[in-house]
Amino acid sequence: MELKQRFSVRGRVLGLLVLIMTSADIFARAADPSFIGPLNTVTTLSTTIPANGDVNPYGVALVRESKGRLVEGAFLISNFNNSGNFQGTGTTIVQVTPKGAFSLFAQIDADKVACPGGIGLTTALVALRSGFVVVGSLPTVAGDVTTAKAGCLIVLDSMGNVVETFSGHHINGPWDMTAVDGGQLAVLFVTNVLNGTVAANGDVVNKGTVVRLLLGAFGGGPPQLLDSTVIASGFAERTDPAALVIGPTGVAFDDETGELYVADSLNNRITAIPDALFRMFPEGTGFTVSEGGALNDPLGIALTPNHHIVAANGDDGNLVEINPRSRKQVAVKLVDDTGGPPPGSGALFGLFVTDAGVYFVDDASNTFNLLD
Repeated sequence: MELKQRFSVRGRVLGLLVLIMTSADIFARAADPSFIGPLNTVTTLSTTIPANGDVNPYGVALVRESKGRLVEGAFLISNFNNSGNFQGTGTTIVQVTPKGAFSLFAQIDADKVACPGGIGLTTALVALRSGFVVVGSLPTVAGDVTTAKAGCLIVLDSMGNVVETFSGHHINGPWDMTAVDGGQLAVLFVTNVLNGTVAANGDVVNKGTVVRLLLGAFGGGPPQLLDSTVIASGFAERTDPAALVIGPTGVAFDDETGELYVADSLNNRITAIPDALFRMFPEGTGFTVSEGGALNDPLGIALTPNHHIVAANGDDGNLVEINPRSRKQVAVKLVDDTGGPPPGSGALFGLFVTDAGVYFVDDASNTFNLLD
């Protein structure tokens, strides 16, 4: 009896210790200093315009390992518009190193890809450790939003050759994407913005989704689509004469909490989908992490090394940093003050954060830049 009591007391003490340590860690995380606060210099690293004249850079992805044309530490950037500046018609992915070396990674021939509607490369862009690159397509005819089709996800090898195309499987206007990359197995989280959007003719419909796709790459062959699950639904979305379509955009996965952060652009907020890797049913639009304040049509989002969220505003030239634990906006940085009104409107989209700072595309100047 005494031995049992001793173990019972020990268990309660250990449980209390774990609770104290966990609480202390949460408190410490909540008090984390701002990542972008000390950063004040914006440097233009390179143009994003390839030889064919594609413009409007959208997606940004970091290359983790050198293979084929892929250079470790470089960034891939997808272009949404062609040389005529028609949205939903861009076909190129370029590569820029942190020192500004520029090269073309891929130019996709729409006639050789089985993608519903054609090619219009979106912010949905990831470079997998297996050497394959996945990019989303939301295509139009000459930028006419009424012609927008469901599109697809296009898989390229490390030389920039198309090796696979995924369509259907809940993919409908893939707008942004992030990956949890395990090598042979990878999970893609994809936002979709065409569920009833075109038919609504500019009215808001609450049908935007986040789809989780499980990919397997075995024996050196291209990834296979093993599973597709809608894990969030009901996001506001609509067509827009300037932006083509507005709906759920940026996604970032926090491996500490298992939450997937989503930029709910039309509702001007960042939400979180809990248990994103394993949930089997949609979580609605999740719970709000931050809303309003300095947020102004948040589009691309990324995580900082201390697990804060950085959002790129679509309606001004600001980056906004959010501590998801305290749910407070902790810093705002103006990185583009051209054009408008307001200044910087329409300039920002995709971004990626490393220890060096925030790498981001600027649609207004068609450049790739670094805030450090």
